[in-house]
Amino acid sequence: MPRYRLTVEYDGGPYRGFQAQAALPTVQGEIERAVKAFCGQTLRIHAAGRTDTGVHAAGQVIHLDLDKDWPAVTVMRAINAHLMPAPIAILDARQVSDAFHARFSAVGRRYLFRILNRPGPPALERGKVWHVKAPLDAEAMDHAAQVLVGLHDFTTFRDAACQSKSPVKTLDEARVERQGEILAVTFAARSFLHRQVRSMVGSLAEVGRGAWTADDLAAALAAADRAACGPVAPPQGLSLMAVDYPADAV
Repeated sequence: MPRYRLTVEYDGGPYRGFQAQAALPTVQGEIERAVKAFCGQTLRIHAAGRTDTGVHAAGQVIHLDLDKDWPAVTVMRAINAHLMPAPIAILDARQVSDAFHARFSAVGRRYLFRILNRPGPPALERGKVWHVKAPLDAEAMDHAAQVLVGLHDFTTFRDAACQSKSPVKTLDEARVERQGEILAVTFAARSFLHRQVRSMVGSLAEVGRGAWTADDLAAALAAADRAACGPVAPPQGLSLMAVDYPADAV
């Protein structure tokens, strides 16, 4: 049974997250419906990450097993045709070995959170950014973000419903950069806790507003207590940008 690795882009706004749910619109449900329409096969796809309601993706990775050995380009084109007009697109498809797993073979994930920092609300980018009216100090946020880099107990930035076995994670990169009216907040790690990124962004915004210092953020991290977290940023500014795999994960 041939296995295919697909790179997927989607607007998470209309969906109740990635993971399939009975009677609710989800990204996984849409893709599985499109696959069935293409080849008649009912299956379950596997993803590198289960994004929450309203969260987007520019580089989500999934894998699926098909009964027939189709050319990868045919799989991509056919699924895209049956996804229309849903805001979901297959960007790349390739056949891989049975050893490849979209989630368990991954060695890195990169998220981008975009904050629109201006008095006026978004019109063209509504649903794609977090609108913060108050001026934010991007340099202060970037400086503070460095206390999060490394191996830490991230309990403070872990959602109460998180199912991860351990709150200890290694954050490889944290960066805040102003790009005009947009603050681009980037995080990279092998894996993340449930709502970890949104929790960290919300606390960094407190630094940007001047309500917290870098020391306050460090203290919140050291507390290992969810109550020490700042307000959690909303989902619409968040996108899964890329998933990394070893060169031999084919």
